[in-house]
Amino acid sequence: MDVPLHEQIAAELRRQIALDELPVGTALPSEAQLCQQWNGSRAPVRQALATLRADGLIGGGRGKPPVVRRKSLSQPFDSFLSFSRWAEGLGHTPDQHTAEIALRPATPDIADALGIDEGDHVVQLVRLRLLNGQPTMVERSTFTEGYGRKLLDFDCDSGSIYDRLISEGLQVGIARHVIDAIGADETDANLLDIAVGIPLLRERRLASTLDGVPFEYSDDRYRSDIVTFAIDNQPRSQPVLLRAWHPLHHTEDDLALMSRPAPVVVGK
Repeated sequence: MDVPLHEQIAAELRRQIALDELPVGTALPSEAQLCQQWNGSRAPVRQALATLRADGLIGGGRGKPPVVRRKSLSQPFDSFLSFSRWAEGLGHTPDQHTAEIALRPATPDIADALGIDEGDHVVQLVRLRLLNGQPTMVERSTFTEGYGRKLLDFDCDSGSIYDRLISEGLQVGIARHVIDAIGADETDANLLDIAVGIPLLRERRLASTLDGVPFEYSDDRYRSDIVTFAIDNQPRSQPVLLRAWHPLHHTEDDLALMSRPAPVVVGK
């Protein structure tokens, strides 16, 4: 299927912004210039620019070419499960480097999150995720043994783990996401090429099958200068995520958040 022209234009402009070919503060080409460049009418050009405005990447206008406002990429929550699919959808090139994959006994906190017994085997994976060759996120995923073993003979550097598991019969049902901030530890710093202690956006996810059985607990840490998060709300509809305030020095296990109701539906 041919990609609509407005999507091609938006993807190319996103690429130029991400690679600083159009730095923050720079004016985009005019509508007339874009029409000439893409041999198209103003309608797809304006639709592409409207998409970038909705993403928060550009602003201004009013008779003048819009200006690049930021280069970070908003990641909608409904695409959290596949970093590769999300990146490709924005016209970027995803990549990954596996730092570790191992079969080991579940620790108490992992066992509690996944609803298994302490000491049961799980498969743990640490990967560096990249956008256009730039280190972007450190992914720490723990899978229950049944699904995790399907990854032991898979080249995890070759693409999306979720696509692999789905092809092996996984039916994704619901997931709960908890978002907070954390300072980069030594592993994060080494993989992301940043200093220890630099603030990162952390997304912890508990994903379950269509039958409601947990199969993955993840701790993903994003460079906040590259990726931001977005929530879409509609009148008279439940938000995708609920916001909650928690004391800075709480004593209860953060994983208790995972047991609350109103899961996010991701298996559409």
